[in-house]
Amino acid sequence: MKRLTSIIFIILMIGILAACGKTSDGKDSEEKVAGEVETITYSTVNGDIDIPKNPQRVVVVADSYVGDFLALGIKPIGVTEHAMQNTFFEGLLDGVESIGEDAGVNTEKILELDPDLIIAFNDPETYEQLSKIAPTVAINYGEKDYKEQLLEFGKMTGKEKEAEAWLKNWEEKINEVKPKVQEAVGDKTVAILTPFSKGIYAFGHSFARGGEIIYGEFGLKAPEPIQEAAIDSGQGWAELSLENLPEFAGDYIFTCPWSGDDADPEKVYGSSLWKDLPAVKNGNVFELDRAASYFNDPVSLEKQLDFIVESLTGK
Repeated sequence: MKRLTSIIFIILMIGILAACGKTSDGKDSEEKVAGEVETITYSTVNGDIDIPKNPQRVVVVADSYVGDFLALGIKPIGVTEHAMQNTFFEGLLDGVESIGEDAGVNTEKILELDPDLIIAFNDPETYEQLSKIAPTVAINYGEKDYKEQLLEFGKMTGKEKEAEAWLKNWEEKINEVKPKVQEAVGDKTVAILTPFSKGIYAFGHSFARGGEIIYGEFGLKAPEPIQEAAIDSGQGWAELSLENLPEFAGDYIFTCPWSGDDADPEKVYGSSLWKDLPAVKNGNVFELDRAASYFNDPVSLEKQLDFIVESLTGK
């Protein structure tokens, strides 16, 4: 009798354990389904790809767009060192990992971060490396203006409302200060000039350094050579020699040394040609932040707006 009871007990225990196993397995299966990432098909320059519907772990290799994600309320988990050095992002990238210099792609570091989405410039070699790590959206710089690009990122990440809200707020800011700036500047010209190793860059309406605001939003006049070579051409920038400086210089000048090389800017700033410019003599030269001037994302544009308005109106 005791033996029979023991056998029955063992059979019952096996049944209970089997049931528990099935329940546990069923639960694991449900959690896996619930934990699967919902994706959308997104059209990119490299064709249609599947990306997370609501990405949580974004690495931004294309550093020009770090501020777009910050404006949308998406804090990247990894950005380039160049973006880290943007003073306009101070306090906004706390806890974000540096993936190194933007000149090379640190695939090991990016792999370590386990991203669910990567944003990169459209370079075939880079794209091939990154797309093996996570869904990668490659972007042709300047193909869309900053407003269109923000809206596109909003569409990509399910943050359309945030993008539209930023644009509405931006328009209100511009409408408030534009008349004051236009009244202060009048018909005078404004130039954006940057010394580099082989001469000077003049920037237009679409290559950062405040051009989107100065020429785009405020509609201020550029010196004729800049208008033709950098703006009307659609290129966004032009190259000039020191000897051509007087032709390109405006009544107002925004400037900083080029961040892309280690050339001595004093070859320009210390020259007699520079010192004899009316803008220099009249105290109408305004120094841009060298590290931050490269950026034309929403966060950087807001900071640039404050600086440009204060510089041109004195308020």
